[in-house]
Amino acid sequence: MADHADLDALRFRWTRALEGARAPGAGPNPAPYADNLLARWREPQRHYHTLTHLTAVLEHVDVLARYAADPDVVRLAAWFHDAVYLPERSENEERSARLAERALREAGVPERKTAEVARLVRLTVTHDPAGDDPDGQVLCDADLAVLAAPPSAYAAYTAAVREEYHFVPNEAFREGRAAVLRHLLALPRLFRTPHGQAEWEATARYNIASELEILSLPEDPAP
Repeated sequence: MADHADLDALRFRWTRALEGARAPGAGPNPAPYADNLLARWREPQRHYHTLTHLTAVLEHVDVLARYAADPDVVRLAAWFHDAVYLPERSENEERSARLAERALREAGVPERKTAEVARLVRLTVTHDPAGDDPDGQVLCDADLAVLAAPPSAYAAYTAAVREEYHFVPNEAFREGRAAVLRHLLALPRLFRTPHGQAEWEATARYNIASELEILSLPEDPAP
């Protein structure tokens, strides 16, 4: 998937979130941290977990910000939630959380808020925030909002996910992807915020069920 994200706009978003989490001017220049993160999100192995995804998550956090206890901490967690991403590795979230802990301490974010960012990043392993975790609910809903995308955007999302896992044989990918989708459909709720439940839940379930149906069809024989 091509990235058309506005880098200057993203740098501004980063600076605003960082200064919202720390006292203005309380730490080093935000620019090098932004550039490091932007470089990570542009790595060549990424096809879905790109700057386009980061931008979408940040925009969804803005939509849901009224439900968050600390929206700027959630925004920083969005920046870091896939900052380390290798499709063949299973510890991406943990490595991303540790990166957040190191970088945010150095950048002047107080220890409590740094720890909260890392906790939120780790929460994206399960996307299962507690009922009394508004920041977790906002981040997880923002990350999963792609499931409620219009049909063409949802198709582009699924194609990009397949491209990231190009090294997995087709049958194995179909089985694994179907298992993930069945797990999602079995959840009582995909989204935890009132907005997510009202605006995204039904469409997301329709998209997931449709994809699962496509995966259940026999593959076309090779020509």
